[in-house]
Amino acid sequence: MELKQKLAVLADAAKYDASCASSGAAPRNSLGSQGVGSTEGMGICHSYAPDGRCISLLKVLLTNFCLYDCLYCVNRVSSNVPRARFSVDEVVQLTLDFYRRNYIEGLFLSSGIIRSADYTMEQVTEVARVLREEHDFRGYIHLKTIPDASPELLARAGRYADRLSINLELPTVEGLQALAPEKDASGIRRSMARLRLLIDGARDESRPTAPRAAAGLPPKPSAAPPFARSQSTQIIVGADPADDRTILQTSGAMYASYGLRRVYYSAFSPIPDAARTLPLQAPPLEREHRLYQADWLMRFYGFEADEIAGAPGGMLDLDVDPKLAWALRHRERFPVDVNRAPRELLLRVPGLGVKAVERILASRRSRRLRTDDLARMRVPAAKVLPFVVLADHRPGRALEASSLAARLRPPPRQASLFDTAPP
Repeated sequence: MELKQKLAVLADAAKYDASCASSGAAPRNSLGSQGVGSTEGMGICHSYAPDGRCISLLKVLLTNFCLYDCLYCVNRVSSNVPRARFSVDEVVQLTLDFYRRNYIEGLFLSSGIIRSADYTMEQVTEVARVLREEHDFRGYIHLKTIPDASPELLARAGRYADRLSINLELPTVEGLQALAPEKDASGIRRSMARLRLLIDGARDESRPTAPRAAAGLPPKPSAAPPFARSQSTQIIVGADPADDRTILQTSGAMYASYGLRRVYYSAFSPIPDAARTLPLQAPPLEREHRLYQADWLMRFYGFEADEIAGAPGGMLDLDVDPKLAWALRHRERFPVDVNRAPRELLLRVPGLGVKAVERILASRRSRRLRTDDLARMRVPAAKVLPFVVLADHRPGRALEASSLAARLRPPPRQASLFDTAPP
């Protein structure tokens, strides 16, 4: 098979992997050296698929041959899809050629499992090694690791990658056993724990040493070897019956236990010749969007998974964002006095983001805030005012109005002939 045909097959096979963002990459560039690439400036070039997914231009699999038969995977061993396999040198050359043509600024490399987990991991790692050591490539490299690979290979991969990731696949152990019985849920978590230890250890070793004796000299940088800065994972949404509360609880546990940089949510895509146990239709992409919003609330706003997805049934409201949905369910906690409330409470007001809250805290040190002050901070007044008290504003009985939820929901949109039919 020609290289172009391989690229068509293996780039298409990689589009189902959402965890390709480059945030958190170590700063690296080729200025003043003979190296190639950079992780600075505009970062990674991304394209957007018709379904809205963000895809790096060189986001490929090493191969889509696979020993496993995961029911939700288009590359499962029993799938009747065209197969292809790159050699290590082919991926290296493609990366360099695409970079020099300004098509990409990094590489996202995953793979089906061939021969064994260790053999596959060696091949994936070898691509990164050749790029870094033989071509002095300074661009971004994200490697998808194989959970069952040996700890030594995971450690070696981290020396060359900016980020490592391991797909959790499904939010529950039961779901994984039902749809991917060959995969070991405890083994996936063990690999995540190993990576966390390696990442934390490298971070500790790379901290600057104590300031040098001479005044004015900066701390001496550590000579510790580089290692991937972070790890991430991906959860498939809608392939099994797990509700949003379960998915968010799993994500919360992943952040707390393994120090993940991100959890990515990928709406299940129906595949050809799918098993009968899989749903016939994909879940609405709005569900994926709401999960990302809820994930953001957990990481930066102090919410717990049970609070966000607290409605009966454990599903997020698709009509309004999770923070507004929570506020409408807990009207007894409002209104919040903008001039006196602590930061934690202000962060729970719909329409107030982290930056707006910081501006409020800074401004109220010098004066009592009024409605005009919120307008100058460019917060959405229609969304915020029913939930707050200001020097010149009290919501009165607006919070108790039965029409409040309907008033704050986005206006209805005219249906299109091309909309997906409801399930």
